[in-house]
Amino acid sequence: MYPVVAHAQSGRRKPLLLLHIIIGVCGSIMWRKASAAALLALAVGYFYYGSPDLPEQILQSISLPNFQSSSPSQNSVEQVISAAWETLITLPTRQWSKVAVGVNACVDVVVSGVGLLQALAVDPGTGLDHEVLHSKEDLKEAFIHFMARGAAAERFFSDNEAFQRIARAAAEYPGAKLYVGGNAALIGQKLATYPDLMVLLCGPVGPKLHEMLDEQIVVPPESLQETDEYHLILEYKAGEQWGSTQAPQANRFIFSHDVSNGEMSSLETFVASLDEFEPDLVVLSGLHMMEGQGRELWEERLKEAVLAISDIPKDIPIHLELASMTDKDYMNSIMQEQVMPIVSSIGLNEQELLFLSQAGEGPHADLAAWKGIPDVGQVSDILLWILEQHGRSEPSSEADLTRIHFHTLAYHILATVDGYWGNQAAAVMAGARVASSQACGLQSVDVSKVELKAPLQFHSSHGEPREKLSLNPAEPVTVWRRGNVTFHMTAVLVCKQPLRTVGLGDAISAEGLVYSELKTQQPF
Repeated sequence: MYPVVAHAQSGRRKPLLLLHIIIGVCGSIMWRKASAAALLALAVGYFYYGSPDLPEQILQSISLPNFQSSSPSQNSVEQVISAAWETLITLPTRQWSKVAVGVNACVDVVVSGVGLLQALAVDPGTGLDHEVLHSKEDLKEAFIHFMARGAAAERFFSDNEAFQRIARAAAEYPGAKLYVGGNAALIGQKLATYPDLMVLLCGPVGPKLHEMLDEQIVVPPESLQETDEYHLILEYKAGEQWGSTQAPQANRFIFSHDVSNGEMSSLETFVASLDEFEPDLVVLSGLHMMEGQGRELWEERLKEAVLAISDIPKDIPIHLELASMTDKDYMNSIMQEQVMPIVSSIGLNEQELLFLSQAGEGPHADLAAWKGIPDVGQVSDILLWILEQHGRSEPSSEADLTRIHFHTLAYHILATVDGYWGNQAAAVMAGARVASSQACGLQSVDVSKVELKAPLQFHSSHGEPREKLSLNPAEPVTVWRRGNVTFHMTAVLVCKQPLRTVGLGDAISAEGLVYSELKTQQPF
């Protein structure tokens, strides 16, 4: 560089030759934006000072490097991550051959909320929240209450006859869509997409749901019932208006009269069917449904559920899929005394993770809610706390919990106790990949329809000591260890215009389990 500068100051000799030298130097270092920009500035300065009359068309005809394009664009980062997933996601050596899933299942009826309420001859009015819905008026008021806030909510409808009338009207409403619903059924559906995997589904399965299930799914005769359990999902769009109420964002209001799932009435049938089916893995969900039955019922039923789960042979791992809950006492019963110590793995999202910490007075329990994308370090702190306080992070512990699959919109983390699980990098990427494709309603990731929202720089903990970490798009799994726990984190390519997000968490957990391998060697 120095001879070029000296030459530029000493006179006007051979400007075109000098330009070729500068272009050559720029070409050799175009990956260094700062150096390239400086050389380009020198070139422009030289010609302005040394040859002000140089025709403009000559400068325009010179093909200088495009320094802007040397930096990967946002789309190219998505392309790099997606391509890396396709290369790095591989099935484990030892795969599950039989998976038993239970116990909540239903038919989801997705319909326009405003349209259905108008069809029910209900007039708009003011919003009011109801913990339990007893009538169409209660439904209208609760729907307006949450629509005005753009918030999701789920409520129990107490009057069975009135609910059945509304359910029939919803199913017949123009544009209504019927889907497989319930965490267990949704997980079973996802697992059944793998042809070599046999799936047993136990839950309240009515004729319509049975018809919609994948033919590869086995349903025990004891699980079949004469009528379906319907969950009505009233959707509204961003900016949609009804009366004086306008939705600030798109969301949904869910309600049902679901006694079978609410009481987990299929649990004993589920456990009894395992002897004949002989699964490699058990997936359990639906505990959240009991919360709405009242303390007296859930206290007794939870004890019965724990006794039933305890009958599952110890050599069969159990994955527990959590869902939204609001009763801290109920969550504490699941976490500390009852269910969590006897399962091997859990799946949950950011709201469930924070509520779990709040209920157990764990790390960051003072947070009222996450602000934007959950901080990776804070999430890591809570995951470590769960495995240390309620899991088997030490060989002396009697708990079975060794794996947590955490998912949020922008990224996923798999936290595992060392020595128990393998292929977790592939498992966490597989979960992220299905989140990216399924939210867009596609079979594979379309990089033009997704965007990266995950932080590229983050810390392993919110406190000290903490490690500064980064995400490499070409190898999109960041790994760190804290004590006997290893964390695998990957970004999600977030769908820009999601078509349907109901059941996305279930698909993520199912995919992560398919790619996970339980180790047979002794831990530590």
